[in-house]
Amino acid sequence: MIGRPWQNWAGNQHAFPSDRAEPASVDELRSVLQRAIEGSRPVRCVGAGHSFTPIAVADGVQISLDSLRGIESVVRNDDGSAQVTVLAGTRLRELTAQLWDLGLAMTNLGDIDEQSVAGAISTGTHGTGARFGGIATQVQALELMTADGRLVRCSRDENAELFDAARIGLGALGVITRVTLHCVPAFALRAVEEPSTLTATLAELETTVAAVDHFEFYWFPHTDRVLTKRNTRLPGNAELRPLGKVRSYLDDELLSNTVFEGLNRVVTRVPALIPRLNAVSARALSAREYTDRSYRVFASSRTVKFVEMEYAVPASEIGWVLREVDRWLEQSSMSIAFPVEVRFAAADDIWLSTAYGRPTAYIAVHQYHRRDHREYFDAVEAICRSVGGRPHWGKLHSLGGDALRDTYEHFDDFVRIRDSMDPTKLFGSNYLEHLLS
Repeated sequence: MIGRPWQNWAGNQHAFPSDRAEPASVDELRSVLQRAIEGSRPVRCVGAGHSFTPIAVADGVQISLDSLRGIESVVRNDDGSAQVTVLAGTRLRELTAQLWDLGLAMTNLGDIDEQSVAGAISTGTHGTGARFGGIATQVQALELMTADGRLVRCSRDENAELFDAARIGLGALGVITRVTLHCVPAFALRAVEEPSTLTATLAELETTVAAVDHFEFYWFPHTDRVLTKRNTRLPGNAELRPLGKVRSYLDDELLSNTVFEGLNRVVTRVPALIPRLNAVSARALSAREYTDRSYRVFASSRTVKFVEMEYAVPASEIGWVLREVDRWLEQSSMSIAFPVEVRFAAADDIWLSTAYGRPTAYIAVHQYHRRDHREYFDAVEAICRSVGGRPHWGKLHSLGGDALRDTYEHFDDFVRIRDSMDPTKLFGSNYLEHLLS
């Protein structure tokens, strides 16, 4: 298929691929790669386009995996869990609904479910919960097609080093074709959302994070106000009490998206209004409690366009980081309308995981897509880097290979595996070379 202009969800990344392909089988994928080699054109895969970096940008051949989707097999275990093999282009939204019908669920999810399985794995998508890792930690095995058209399978027991690299592989090792996920028995979540203060939240943070299955909070800059979210896991047969259609529309669509979009358009023209509006918005929030299928609680609707940077810092440092961001905002002329999102994750052993080797807190900062983000993001990045922060692979940051090498113990191991898997850099790009140089 002849290429056409492409942009990501946020509209801050653009590409003009010479060709775009959407293979419906591994044989078609192999043919696409062969044609790319013959034409000396690099290849990048793209999923839902929810990365804010140029990681999916391709001026050669852009491959969509949208036609490689669906559940291929389910192998059940005695404890009710299962190994579920899915094609790599399967979107998380459709997968989680299908799993529920099978009595299964993913252990944890992020707050957006538009991504493909391959895209979510490749960039280190995560959710929240001190006992739970990101989506890549649920991967039991995966299959890649290499630059020479071979299908290679890897797991902890087979091609183990490749498995360590490929679970968060940045699209640099090959095209993911299949993924086997460890899924748990279906469960519900009881969600309790309520306003609080940043002061009180930080004072009790260690206890709260340890006690709550999935805890996160949103801090409204220029105020001491936060919205806390506590999600507690319940059996799949628990009585569901979802939000009513009216309340769900008012809170999640009208206020969180439609009205918020309008407010951001206003404050883009008059930024001085932001601190006052943040204070009013934070105090206007009301508590709510509901119980629903886990995947419906984890994910939220996002229609207001923004750009985002997220850093993973040692969990013990998140209080200091937030206070430093608050201090910088007080001294700066910047006014920030978007809440700051704070989440948590368990340590893991994946080479390029932002949570590698340490319990982790994530701080995500956002800026409306019509406003300049650079000064704000640069300041937050400097604060996070001062405590050993690691940037999310799919979100904006300024780091290149030299800085990342100092941040990841297995950075050079990853590069070694990449060089052995793709010696001609078929899956390379300018941005990828910037990251891995």
